[in-house]
Amino acid sequence: MAHNQQDFTRGPILKSLIIFSGPIMLTNLLQTSFQIVDSLWVGNILGASALGAVAVATTILITVLSFILGLNNAALTILSQQYGKKNEAGFRSYLNAFIVTMTSMALVFGVLGFIFAEQLLLLIGTPEELLGQARVYLQISFLSMFFLFAYNFMNTVLRAVGDSKTPLRIVFVAVILNAGLAPVFLIGFRMGIEGAAVSTVASQGIAFLYSVYYSVKHNLIPFTKPTLPSGREVRLIFNLGVPAGLQMAVIHAGVAAILSVVTQFGGQTVAGFSAAQRLDSLIMLPAMALGTAVNSMAGQNIGINDWTRVRQIAKNAALYNFGLMVAVAVFVIIFAEFGMRLFIEDEEAVQFGARYLRIVALCYPFLGLNFVLNGIVRASGAMYQVLALNIISFWVLRYPLTAMFASQFGEVGIGIGMGMSFIISSGIAFAYYNFGGWRHKQLFGESG
Repeated sequence: MAHNQQDFTRGPILKSLIIFSGPIMLTNLLQTSFQIVDSLWVGNILGASALGAVAVATTILITVLSFILGLNNAALTILSQQYGKKNEAGFRSYLNAFIVTMTSMALVFGVLGFIFAEQLLLLIGTPEELLGQARVYLQISFLSMFFLFAYNFMNTVLRAVGDSKTPLRIVFVAVILNAGLAPVFLIGFRMGIEGAAVSTVASQGIAFLYSVYYSVKHNLIPFTKPTLPSGREVRLIFNLGVPAGLQMAVIHAGVAAILSVVTQFGGQTVAGFSAAQRLDSLIMLPAMALGTAVNSMAGQNIGINDWTRVRQIAKNAALYNFGLMVAVAVFVIIFAEFGMRLFIEDEEAVQFGARYLRIVALCYPFLGLNFVLNGIVRASGAMYQVLALNIISFWVLRYPLTAMFASQFGEVGIGIGMGMSFIISSGIAFAYYNFGGWRHKQLFGESG
């Protein structure tokens, strides 16, 4: 076993959870900073219209990324189970299947995206003044789709074998490269929006090549010469990957629906809500990291049918989440206004955002529990069940409750509705974890 890899089928659970999830939290934070640094360079050097063009193009790229993340979730589940079973042949075979499948998808998405970039932008109503720059940025990104796939996939494979430190190193390299290359292309070469796209792609591409070099040098991943995968392997990949990708689509659509409720209360409320959501994306990083960590940890143990240890992982993760998110909630309640003023200055927007954050902060432990329990269930391969849980969370609970409480109590009801949805959806997730049939999911035959 390589130095950074961890066998989660034995040893102290809580200690392993803390050690494994910590780098994932930092990695997620670095990924967020990657986007922030990008926006700062583009906005300050190229101006507001270029920043708007990048934001519009990124909306489409995020939609594509939802499929990438879906396949990555499938890879994390399948490969962690194979690793837990100590099935080296099975691990190599499915690793090859993912590499071939995802490379093929990258080529198809890249070509189609390049050809239809302008039509996609028109489809989402891109303003005429942003269309040209957004098209160029999007086309360069689509041509480099392989690096977008590969960069994320390498991190997923490493986490499947219990290594969260190497992905942190890889993302750190990408962030440093992006921070350095962006001004070179934007100021030095005066490439404009093309430079913004090339610097992002180049930083991720170089980080991917570094990850391959580092993984081969330290024998972290058992790469083999690519071969055509079996039909059974491809079917399993898409059987897990498609619903996992749809989960992201459900989430993005749900956020858009909630925003339609917020817009009813005017510009200041929208501004305050948008700034609060930026803070929320940072606040939720610990819970998201725990969801990823338990997916890998539980997956290894499901691979050997050690359900007692899977339950212990769930219990430890739930308790750790509770303590962590309570601490986060206290911090948010105290510093909500300060955090809001980092993004906006309008006093009415600041007050709404701070009040919203203080309300939902009380429910953060429940939202964190959702991430943990869904991560455990996802580790079994029950992707359609997790998709159903997300549909319930966003479309049966979060959007209707937010709309209902907002209509009853005004803008303060937005936070109340969101918080109530966190509590109820965590109860549903807990009920399914205890009584659902996810434990009976079998991904492989006797030979797999």
